[in-house]
Amino acid sequence: MKFSKFFYGFFAITFFFISCSKDEVLDSVETESANLQETVTSKALKPIGSGVMMQAFYWDVPAGGTWWNVVKGKVDDWSNAGMDAIWLPPVSKAQNGAFSMGYDPFDYYDFGEYNQMGSVETRFGSRSELESLISTAHNNSLSVIADIVINHNSGGDLEWNEFAGKNTYTDYNPLSGLFNRTKYDFHPNDQYYSDSGIFGGFPDLSHSKAYVQDWLWGRSNSVAKYYKNTMGFDGWRFDYVKGFEPWVVREWKNNVGGFSVGEYWDGNVNTLDWWTTEAQMSAFDFACYYKMRDAFMGNNLNALSGDMLWKRNASRAVTFVANHDTDEIINNKILAYAYILTHEGYPALFYRDYEDWLDKNKLNNLIWIHNNLASGSTSNLWTDNDEYIAKRNGGGGKNGLIVYINNSNSWKERWVETNWSNRRIKDYTGSSSWEPVTQGGRWVKIQAPPKGYSVWSLK
Repeated sequence: MKFSKFFYGFFAITFFFISCSKDEVLDSVETESANLQETVTSKALKPIGSGVMMQAFYWDVPAGGTWWNVVKGKVDDWSNAGMDAIWLPPVSKAQNGAFSMGYDPFDYYDFGEYNQMGSVETRFGSRSELESLISTAHNNSLSVIADIVINHNSGGDLEWNEFAGKNTYTDYNPLSGLFNRTKYDFHPNDQYYSDSGIFGGFPDLSHSKAYVQDWLWGRSNSVAKYYKNTMGFDGWRFDYVKGFEPWVVREWKNNVGGFSVGEYWDGNVNTLDWWTTEAQMSAFDFACYYKMRDAFMGNNLNALSGDMLWKRNASRAVTFVANHDTDEIINNKILAYAYILTHEGYPALFYRDYEDWLDKNKLNNLIWIHNNLASGSTSNLWTDNDEYIAKRNGGGGKNGLIVYINNSNSWKERWVETNWSNRRIKDYTGSSSWEPVTQGGRWVKIQAPPKGYSVWSLK
């Protein structure tokens, strides 16, 4: 969530079912075909966590309803590069219509087909274009993760609200005719005064209300089930989870499954560890993010010795270098990507870093290294102001690696203990042509270029 810009805008028979539009499928078999599509498609998808997630947007992507087609044109290349999932921005109609980035949700069932909030299409395009994008992603073995905004709503009409003692914008009558809301569904109401947090003064959904729970995940055409079974989403990124208790997203996931990650924006690793345990899902590793910021912006790699969510529970940590809300690691950003793509956790790439700002060849090389070499536990081998060396101990058919990050202005060399005895190793980044042989005791001298990195494994 980004408050400062919030107000300005947010895959024979089986092939037939996946490639056809819903209008071409007989009504009597619509539910069956949807279930068949989900089953067949999911078998073809790369397991989430086996590769890298692509955040397929940035703040203020071009308006005009073109974005779904832009992303659709890239998913083949992304899959070939080693991505396993794409994360889309909020897909439904929001208060600012064609100008919104989707974080001010109004009608959860309007994907760019109803004329409301000043537009038919969303900022990103039409429902048919979104469905085509999801189908194309699936045909390229990519899962599609939906950004879910359920803390707050926007765009309701005024009504007298005796619980708030004033008129409030809490009367919601979306043209989809689904999930109408009134003052009884927001805080304060006749039963509940508040929950964990309010975002920016927007009407705050009351998740403890049975009606809200029913529409969000309970009924057969709930938001969660519609997004999964009709639209074909495979996972969820929950926005601003500080605003409600962890059981809310846990209930969503319990009802529809799928990969799930929460945006708990907090650098306190204890808080992140608590939240992932309570919510029973992943979280973005803000602790790692801030330690990397301190390390690379502060020119002190000792910060990487700090505690991070991936060090507590790597299976719950989604690591990242930048996103649509925060992008503070400017200096030596490729070094930060070298860090997350060689370490434990599930790495996410930011669209602009991959497509616009950084060296795509270097990022593709790091993605290959992540997918083919990086496995097993992590052992720190050396850390000081300018140098950081860590070892992945291997497993699961992968040899592991040693990553050497050098933040100084000159080449560096160090003797390190590897996983291998009397074996030739090489730098898989191509930074060094040196191919040393490890000693009988597994020790070897490796090197890293100035303001760069090297990644070593068996030749």
